[in-house]
Formats: sequence, C-alpha cells, structure tokens
Amino acid sequence: MKSIEQASFAGKKVLVRVDYNVPQNEQLQVTSTTRIKRTVETVNKITNDGGIAILMSHLGRPKGEVNDTFSLKHILSAVSETLGKSVTFLGDVLDADIEDKINQLNSGDVALLENLRFHKEEEKGDLEFAKAIAKLGNIYVNDAFGTAHREHASTATIARLFPAEAYAGYLLYGEVQSLKKTLEEKRSPFTAIIGGAKVSTKINILKNLMEKVDNLIIGGGMSYTFLSALGFSHGNSLFEEEMVSVAREILEQAKIKGINIYLPVDHLCADTFSEDAGTMLAEDQNIPDNWLGMDIGGNTIDLFKKIILDSKTILWNGPVGVFEMDKFAAGTKAIAEAIAESTKNGAYSLIGGGDSIAALGKFGLSKAVSYISTGGGAMLEYLEGVELPGIKALEEN
Repeated sequence: MKSIEQASFAGKKVLVRVDYNVPQNEQLQVTSTTRIKRTVETVNKITNDGGIAILMSHLGRPKGEVNDTFSLKHILSAVSETLGKSVTFLGDVLDADIEDKINQLNSGDVALLENLRFHKEEEKGDLEFAKAIAKLGNIYVNDAFGTAHREHASTATIARLFPAEAYAGYLLYGEVQSLKKTLEEKRSPFTAIIGGAKVSTKINILKNLMEKVDNLIIGGGMSYTFLSALGFSHGNSLFEEEMVSVAREILEQAKIKGINIYLPVDHLCADTFSEDAGTMLAEDQNIPDNWLGMDIGGNTIDLFKKIILDSKTILWNGPVGVFEMDKFAAGTKAIAEAIAESTKNGAYSLIGGGDSIAALGKFGLSKAVSYISTGGGAMLEYLEGVELPGIKALEEN
C-alpha cells in the first residue's frame, strides 16, 4: 500500500475519499469535527503540492435516495473552518455540469461533492458508478479508514480504476500501520484489554487475539459471562447465558495455548443501574443475588495495573465499568492511567472503540497514548482478522 507521502500532486485533480459522517444536532450543525480534523494533513499535502483536492464522503443512511437532511452542504462551513480553507460545494457527482465546475477550480483549491449514498450504486460497489466518479480526477486517495471494511464504489471499486495512481491518505495509512505494529510487529509481553457489554459482539476478536497476545484482560459486562462459565454467581449483572459455552471454550483454549486470561477478582456492585444507587463491594468473584456488577474492585485494579505496567504492547477496546457514571468510573480511569504510564515508559499502546476513546477524553489522557483509532467497525473487523476491501484494493494496486 502506497502512502500519499510518495506522490506529487502538482497540477493534478485528486479524488479524496474521506469519512465525514460527522455527528449533527437537530439544526444539522456539526457537533464534533474530529473526523474532519484527522484529514487536515492529507488535504494540506495535496494543496501544498499544487493539486486540487476533490473530497467525497457519505453522511448518514439516505438509502440510495436524495434526502436534504443528509446533504453534505450542511457540513460545508464546518469543513471549511476545520481545514482552514475555503471549500467549494460541487453538488452531485452525476450532475450534467459537474466536470465544468471541476475544470473551473485552480491549483490549491478544495471542493466537496454531494453525499455519495444518494445513489444506491455506491453501497453496491457498482463499477459503472465508480467509473463516473473516476473520470472526475487524475489520482485517487483513500483517507477513510472508517469505511475501509465496506466493498463500496468509492472505497474499493474505484481504487482498481487508478492503476499505480491510488494512494492511502495519512489517516488511513497511519491507522493500518498502527494496527500492524500492534498485531504483527508486537513486542512482548503483549496485553489486550477487552471490555464492553457483551461477549457476543467480541467473540471473533477474542478468538483472533488468542493467536497473538500473552495476556488477555476481560472486563466490563462481558466479564460476568466468563465468570459464570467458571461457576461464579453473577447476581443481576449483565449476562449472556447463550455465550457461557463460548466463554468456557475460550478459557480452555487459552490454557492450552499458554495465554494468561485475567478476570475481575472483586466487584463494585449496585442495587440499581443508576448514579444514585446503593453500592457494596463484593470481595471475591461472586456477585450476590439482587446486586449487579458496575465496576471492578480495588484488588482487580491492582492486578490489572501490574499486568499493564509490565507490558510492551497494549491494545485497549472497551471500558471495564460504567465509567459514564462517576461513582463507577474508578476502574476504567485506573486502566487508562496505567496505559498512559506504561506508554510513557516505552510501551506501544493502541486504543480503539468509541467508549474507550470517550474514557480517555473524560480523564484527560487522549494525548498520553501511542495511537487512537477512529475506525470503529473497520478496526473491529481488522482485529477479527477480516480482510478489509478498501485496504485490499490499495494493496493490490
């Protein structure tokens, strides 16, 4: 896969697939520009070289129909402000005058096409639709890691129409390199901390990581299913009965492979799922009847911290407690702090998943880790060992 760093864009019209599927309020105003900020370096490279950056993205789920609510014209001002450049709105990729509009652009200009998903052909990966997009530019750059797991016209199909002229933008290239550094070029001990609510959403990740990690820390709601597989009571905690046999299989495989799996050894429990709930500390791995686990206890914090501080490679996906409620945030905060300290001491740390990223932000530690992935579903599929179509198309080019 070729990085944008290897290209010169002077005098070129560059089609740039970005992921500007940004959150908006009821007035359609952008409430977070994080995804736009992550593309600034790529856009600057193109315009500084003297190229024209033609940005294209999707927004929401218009289901192949024109819907003003999902028009990218509503995010134009946020894109311009964040990029620090005047951005021209071009309209739809199939408009009769679209080529004329592009031909009026000058070197160093930035323009934005309308929502690609106004056309059902986009999500179908349609070749003719990809060709219609491709004729608007000379070079293709994919900087949308968040959609790299989709076989869409603007991500996978179009890349094959630019032989030797398809590149990974700085964001996408950085995401892939960070994942490879974590999973394929890891330094041991390699510790993965997997949390979140359900085992069912993380089965394939857990199974794939079993081939790579030295230590696997399991926290959050999913830990109660694993503890149940070991014969401990879960009280009223989040629990997936149908996943107990899967959890038991993972535990058995870990023993065979010599992988250390760590589960909570004590719990902070609540009588209701609320900030003002009554609490009690379960001092062993059992959770009493009528109580639900909401966070890891102090002994678990000490155990998990020791493992993290002894690690050279760290992957974190998912909180270990209901950190959104301050009363139950101590465990997740301790994990974040331990990862930050280990990173400071030379470990490589990759953080992914919306909740983990939100936790880092809440505790002021976003800049204290090696890399934060904003890939969402793409990152999860990569961790599962799935080949991502958008990446594969660039690697084959």
